[in-house]
Amino acid sequence: MAFVDLLDALGGVGRFQLVQMALLLLPCSLLACHNFLQNFTAAVPRHHCQGPANHTAATTNNSGAWLRATIPLDPLGAPEPCRRYTEPQWALLDSNTSIHGADTEGCKDGWVYDCSVFLSTIVMEWDLVCEARTLRDLAQSIYMAGVLVGAAVFGSLADRLGRKAPLVWSYLQLAVSGAATAYFSSFIAYCIFRFLMGMTFSGIILNSLSLVVEWMPTRGRTVAGILLGFSFTLGQLILAGVAYLIRPWRWLQFAVSIPFLVFFLYSWWLPESSRWLLLHGKAQLAVQNLQKVATMNRRKEEGERLTQKVVSSYIQSEFTSIRTSNSVLDLFRTPAIRKVTCCLMVVWFSNSMAYYGLAMDLQKFGLSVYVVQVLFGVIDIPAMLVATVTMIYVGRRATVASFLILAGLMVIANMFVPKDMQTLRTAQAALGKGCLASSFICVYLFTGELYPTEIRQLGMGFASVNARIGGLVAPLITTVGEFSAILPPVCFGATPILAGLAVCFLAETRNAPLVETIVAMERRDKEGLSRNDREGKREEISLQQLGASPLIETI
Repeated sequence: MAFVDLLDALGGVGRFQLVQMALLLLPCSLLACHNFLQNFTAAVPRHHCQGPANHTAATTNNSGAWLRATIPLDPLGAPEPCRRYTEPQWALLDSNTSIHGADTEGCKDGWVYDCSVFLSTIVMEWDLVCEARTLRDLAQSIYMAGVLVGAAVFGSLADRLGRKAPLVWSYLQLAVSGAATAYFSSFIAYCIFRFLMGMTFSGIILNSLSLVVEWMPTRGRTVAGILLGFSFTLGQLILAGVAYLIRPWRWLQFAVSIPFLVFFLYSWWLPESSRWLLLHGKAQLAVQNLQKVATMNRRKEEGERLTQKVVSSYIQSEFTSIRTSNSVLDLFRTPAIRKVTCCLMVVWFSNSMAYYGLAMDLQKFGLSVYVVQVLFGVIDIPAMLVATVTMIYVGRRATVASFLILAGLMVIANMFVPKDMQTLRTAQAALGKGCLASSFICVYLFTGELYPTEIRQLGMGFASVNARIGGLVAPLITTVGEFSAILPPVCFGATPILAGLAVCFLAETRNAPLVETIVAMERRDKEGLSRNDREGKREEISLQQLGASPLIETI
């Protein structure tokens, strides 16, 4: 379509696109740190009841004997984390003696935590164990609720105010709220600021992806989308390294938050999407941005020849049916958009629920949480390489559907692996998580290509809302697993398979130009992609500059 030709004439995938993509994807990598931060800041160390205050001297003199006499053992022979004897059972110091039916009580005087792995966590600071253990999952659910609200708020604002303004604000909000989370000593304040941090997740990821996609010619969109996935993988590896070096949770929280002040400062340089500016009648500013892009891509002469009149007349046919304002109802009003929205609701919800169900409780695998975090990050690299190749040469639809179904089968197969085979269970779960991560980033790109520019941010915001609902449900399903161990793997395995089937009803967008308006979307759905749209637009991994285009002749 015309805007694609316009980008091709101004350098295609040139220096501007590469620099812009790097500046937008760097914050996304650290954003992944915040997504999985509670694996470390809310880790649960080994713990047992604190002894009564009037027996402190005995504890100091012989802590091992005192622990044996005051704390009952669980079925695995470890000290019971939530109970203690009402009176010391000194007879237990004899290895040949056992006591049954002795009175026990809760940990009235607090807990003693093992600090050999984690120097401090929110669990240790606010005693989020035993009866209060659900507050730990509540904190993560509140964060995901913030992501949910942010998807609705920033998705709508981006279509009304542009992509840049919500993105710049999100950087600042994350830096301030992240630092405040590390500063205040109240659990309630912690939850409030985590909620505000969660809101910025959607503001950053949605607008970053839109700016990359809307400034990127057709041939570079797939690589750009996959690089977004690799930035998330890099973020998980960064988190494992930083968390290993910085053990106190407050300093860890601060370390991954303060860089967003730097991102806030340089984000003012990023230009607004010219697609959005043209759609909202701001052709003069759009031309100025296009001229800056042309200069940076060493196409200064072509840029200088651009005028508001030339650009407006060249793309007038694409935007004649644009609506000045949109609402969520536009996602269901017409048949083609309605089909896309309903299928994507299922895909995003299922993908998110299974993804966070696997990735947010690393301690359940019984291995070092740092090693598991690295493994869960590294596995994404080959999975996304495969996704890159299949998205380019096979298509988006087949890639997303295959990864979702394969992930579901991996999770279900893990149900039949004995619990004492922790290494095999971890490896299998990592493969499933890698498939889900790849499908997640593919569906981000797929969604951006399915919706027209007129409602792209609204559609992606609404789809992201469904993903965050899935993220909210995941901890609840994990909690229910305490009563029914089979329920979590069944839910986390069956839903991706159903989502994979739903993808089959969506249109293929490989090598297809972005649609600008709802009317054009409906027309293309009825008539099908014309062969002219596909000719000359084969997507390649190499990011080479394109040659001349019809726009130069028009100028």
